[in-house]
Parts: sequence; C-alpha cells; structure tokens
Amino acid sequence: MIIKDYTIAAPEGMHARPATALVKLARQFQSTISMKKGAKEVRMNSLLNVLSMGVKGGEVVTVSLDGTDEAVAAEAFDQFFKAGLKDW
Repeated sequence: MIIKDYTIAAPEGMHARPATALVKLARQFQSTISMKKGAKEVRMNSLLNVLSMGVKGGEVVTVSLDGTDEAVAAEAFDQFFKAGLKDW
C-alpha cells in the first residue's frame, strides 16, 4: 500500500473538470485507489464520490493506492497533482 498527501494548488479546488480527469486516471489502474480528506474517505472510481469530498484550494488530501500496479499508479497521481490540477 502506498499513501501520499497532496495539497490542492488550484484556488478553485476540485471541481467537475479536474475531478473527471482524476476518476479517468484512477480507472486506468487495477489497484484500489481512494482519497481521504479529514475523516471522510471515498474510492476514486466515481465522479460523485470525488465531488462529494468538497475539496477546496489549499486543502490537503491523502491518496491511498493498493494493488499490483500501485507504484505505477502512484507516479501517475504524482504527475497529476503536480502539473495537471494547476491548469484547471
């Protein structure tokens, strides 16, 4: 299991467009991928799950990856949060 924390750089937070891209990314892997903010944790296999988190700019989310391709998935999520989320 790999667990990583990410700070949401986009001032708008996690709205529909980046959330959709995040779900599409998560669905590319066989690993179970979930996101946690505070006490709430959801699997990232559904757009509604991700949007229900209400993630705002500057907040920290924790992503957990567990499965056979978790290392590759973790690298993809690093790239997404480092570059992708800033441009939405």
